Amino acid sequence: MSRYKLYIEYDGTRYSGWQMQKDSKTIQGTLLSVAEEIFDSNNKIELMGSGRTDAGVHAIEQIAHMEVKTMLAPEIIRLKMNDKLPHDIHLLEVEKTNPKFHARHDAKMRSYVYQISKRRTAFGKNYVWWIKDKLNFEAMKKTSIEFVGMHDFVSFTDDDKTEKSTKVLVKDIELKETSELILIRIKASHFLWKQVRRIIGVLVEVGRGNLNEKNIIQFLKTYSDVPAKYTAPPSGLFLEKVIYHNEKIGELKPVLLLNKE
Repeated sequence: MSRYKLYIEYDGTRYSGWQMQKDSKTIQGTLLSVAEEIFDSNNKIELMGSGRTDAGVHAIEQIAHMEVKTMLAPEIIRLKMNDKLPHDIHLLEVEKTNPKFHARHDAKMRSYVYQISKRRTAFGKNYVWWIKDKLNFEAMKKTSIEFVGMHDFVSFTDDDKTEKSTKVLVKDIELKETSELILIRIKASHFLWKQVRRIIGVLVEVGRGNLNEKNIIQFLKTYSDVPAKYTAPPSGLFLEKVIYHNEKIGELKPVLLLNKE
């Protein structure tokens, strides 16, 4: 058996998230079905991602490991799989890796990018959250600092039996504004279910003037069901990078350009 590291980009619009589910179309399930077509039908294949993405969430670079018995070179595997994959899933790279490499357990940090559109767009609906209200960007940026550090994010997730703890180390939050977009990048050790979308939703309410720094501090100190009411839609969310060693993340840029910024 050989183990391969897969670098994957996908548009999550048509899928019920990453994780394989019975009677639902998922990214993991689609990749596994294609792999089973290419390799011997009796070949046991393991395919594990670095983490789950929710329904409708996208990935600029998801990482997975695949264990399979084959003599095919990594580049041939990539070409064969891409030939059979649907248009909205693409293997960027396939490389042979250490047999002990684990896409999820070996990851040190993960980063997500969220795109908020300041105007209605005919082309970007699946990749942004269009907000009609004028947002106070400086208030959002100032308040976002409260999320940095080790906090209990129990107010920012739903009950998830797969997670032993609701404490997460948020390494950094970066906000950037262009003429038509507000970009938010969050980098953390790992993420809880819906955590990023609820952080975004709460920051938007800060931008609207409905919440402030004191509210955020309170949400992080004591459980509240308020953040759940402001869960941002999945359309604007992208898994940007999974960090295993000291890989650097580039400049925060729009995933979708609404114009020539």
